[in-house]
Amino acid sequence: MSDIAIELDQLQVAYKAAVEAWIAAIREEETLVSSAPQSIEDLDAWEDAHFKEDDARNKVIDAKHQLEDALREKFFKF
Repeated sequence: MSDIAIELDQLQVAYKAAVEAWIAAIREEETLVSSAPQSIEDLDAWEDAHFKEDDARNKVIDAKHQLEDALREKFFKF
């Protein structure tokens, strides 16, 4: 297996893991928003879940860009 193929495999695995983490963060936020906050702690947990979801989304975007860059290098040599 070539170095680029190994790198692409690693980037694809990282991208998939990032997507799975994002899905989990969305589900956590969804669970918290399914019922109205009953306390300040509930509200804080909901807001924290939103920040975690946003962070996870940004990691997906970064991983996707890295994979796209590697694919451009492989197919188009730039």
